[in-house]
Amino acid sequence: MLEARVTDLLEAPDAKLVIERVQAILANEATRRRAFREWLRDDVKAEFINGEIIMHSPVKRRHLNATKYLENLLLNFVMRHDLGTVDSEKALIGLTRNDYEPDICYWNTETAASFEDDQMEHPAPDLIVEILSKSTTGRDRGVKFEDYSAHGVNEYWIIDPVRKSVEQYQLDEATMAFASVATLYNDDVINAITIPGFTIPINAIFDKRANMAALQTLLTS
Repeated sequence: MLEARVTDLLEAPDAKLVIERVQAILANEATRRRAFREWLRDDVKAEFINGEIIMHSPVKRRHLNATKYLENLLLNFVMRHDLGTVDSEKALIGLTRNDYEPDICYWNTETAASFEDDQMEHPAPDLIVEILSKSTTGRDRGVKFEDYSAHGVNEYWIIDPVRKSVEQYQLDEATMAFASVATLYNDDVINAITIPGFTIPINAIFDKRANMAALQTLLTS
């Protein structure tokens, strides 16, 4: 895909002018990105996407619950089996052009071992989970979907707390694009691709009692 876009550009007679213009825009954008990182504070959830600072509004309870319920299961399972690191909300993911703060991230043991206590910027995770809200749906299914795959994120979950569903995607390394694995609903079970043995019922992401039951199963397995 990338090679095809480059080929199309180089065949254009004004390719040099376009490239020079793009380089100037990206240089200015990089300066603003550095300023964004200096400005970013612990009490602010914001992202830098294609040259713009995106501020995040407060979310509804169903979004908060889905985040903490899934993180509860992921974090405890990963810690119990020493499989790496799980973070949510405020872990800054620095990709080639953009800075993201996904809802939930997972890094494997090898990558997590390189993290330092004063580190703010993190590499592309193995698994990213985004939970849809009215203001983020376009980006979660658009620029993030493309950017995460282009940078080697191996697995991506899009959770819809209204429909109580999870869309699971896996990276196709040949094309560096996400391929759909399944769309799962409240009565289904999901098996993580990047976290061996992490299998949970979908309703454990949305229901407190189901979450506690799933946690017990994970900790005794």
